[in-house]
Amino acid sequence: MTDETHNAIEIGRRAVLQTAGAAVVAGLVVGSASDAAAQGADAMPATARNEAPLGARLQGVQHFGLTVQNMERAYQFYTEVLGGTEVFRHGDFQGDGVQNTLLADQEIEANARGVNPRTIGVPDLRSGAQRLDVRFIQFDNMVLELLQYREADQPMGSSKSFAEPLEHMSPAFPRMMHICFYVRDDVDFNKFIADLEAESARRGMTQVRANRTVRVMTEADRKAAPRSANTNRVSEAPSDGWELIYCKGPEGEQLEFVKALGPVKKRFSEALAKRQAIVR
Repeated sequence: MTDETHNAIEIGRRAVLQTAGAAVVAGLVVGSASDAAAQGADAMPATARNEAPLGARLQGVQHFGLTVQNMERAYQFYTEVLGGTEVFRHGDFQGDGVQNTLLADQEIEANARGVNPRTIGVPDLRSGAQRLDVRFIQFDNMVLELLQYREADQPMGSSKSFAEPLEHMSPAFPRMMHICFYVRDDVDFNKFIADLEAESARRGMTQVRANRTVRVMTEADRKAAPRSANTNRVSEAPSDGWELIYCKGPEGEQLEFVKALGPVKKRFSEALAKRQAIVR
């Protein structure tokens, strides 16, 4: 191994071992960590990059994927309500290759159980009985992919998916994920949540409901809570400066909205700067 290769690998190793929280926490992307990672990777010779730790071969998160029941409803929420911009859409995916690529592990599970794959939510893309459509939506620092598996006789953008949605959507279930949106520093968080609920309700998206910081036992209690209960403001270090709330999206998906102010914002900025200095 040459000195140049050894040094490049060591740079990659140290970059990975540094605090990864500089870029992402609970789905929140702060700063341009993907740009920094890309610059570090570009500066490394290809021979060294391919031998470096896995983390040094990445350039950040490309997108979050969300499988939906109603494509048009989800698309409307993430573009018209939350202001994302469509990158492109593609669909009618079917065939052996896509089935194997996306669903091989689930088919193995069905075979091991001795059950019809459909009973555990596995579509038949192989024969074309079901199809997959996708749409990519760009936000300032994140891309969201909407996916819908539908019956072949249903049109693209259908309100009817191949599989029924899960009834239990608690974020405490293992393997559950959430999407976190970063609210701008000068925005009134309490008003933002109230406006989000009102706009969603106006569009018939009754599933869009934010939690409250006070205890509520019924939906009527939640609606009657004061607007000040829309925001959880964290004052304990090292999270001091967070403002956040959890909210369900129109598909029942788990969302989070946050602001990072004061001390916590400074911690992320310093960690990101430290990471960038190392990978460069």
